[in-house]
Amino acid sequence: MGIVETLIITTALAGVGGTGLGGLIGALLQKDSKRTVSLLLSFAGGVMLSVVCFDLVTEAIETNVGIWIVVGAITFGVAATYFLNYLIDRKTNPEVPHIDENHPKTADDLDELIHSDHLLEHRARQDSKLGLFVAGVVMACAIALHNVPEGMTIGASYASNNGAMGGAALVLAILIGLHNIPEGMAVSVPLISGGMARWKAVLITASSGIPTILGALLGYLLGEIGPIGLTLSLGFASGAMLYVVFGEILPQSILMYHSKLPAFSTIAGILVGLLIIF
Repeated sequence: MGIVETLIITTALAGVGGTGLGGLIGALLQKDSKRTVSLLLSFAGGVMLSVVCFDLVTEAIETNVGIWIVVGAITFGVAATYFLNYLIDRKTNPEVPHIDENHPKTADDLDELIHSDHLLEHRARQDSKLGLFVAGVVMACAIALHNVPEGMTIGASYASNNGAMGGAALVLAILIGLHNIPEGMAVSVPLISGGMARWKAVLITASSGIPTILGALLGYLLGEIGPIGLTLSLGFASGAMLYVVFGEILPQSILMYHSKLPAFSTIAGILVGLLIIF
């Protein structure tokens, strides 16, 4: 099996498989525990943070193309992800009744993070098919924002490992797959609650993980260009993941479960990440 084929299959299992499994669990149970989801997210965020800071960024620095290129690539990754999130939030938040000036500036529920509450609001108002379609596209874009950089981290790490699926690449694939399970639950539950057939909701949920594959291919192909391309790929993916962790996952996990436990769960994730890397 070729390098690209292995990368596609591995990333598909992490992206499509993880969200699909979460969608199936959501379809069967139609309930979730905010405490459990919060601790899972914060732990995954800690491991991702450890892998990004102690492996991917280190790999980018070791290409010796210049520290300012590394810093610039990370900054661009953060800025690009934030800007795309900002555009989607600006469009969707005014259309959801509970989003007002007193609401936290970050999502405090998985439904808000992927904007499935936006889709439900259109369903509740019995809007036109066009309105529902647009809401669905917005939700898909919101999911893609998280899945594309996640995939890029796998692809970039894969390229830095000379096309071998091991080390950080394999760890990230497993972590992203686990991280996508609660995200898949958050996608399928509101769709089913809105009247969609369970099998169809699970299928749509699984397909929302496809952008992970596209991100992995992009990260790998960019990394294969040469040292500069690898640095840009690793840096951009690291910056995007840093924003996802600090701007979305950790604030969301704390808002979902008001306790010190998410902090300890994050620290545990960082330590586990160190053990895996070294």
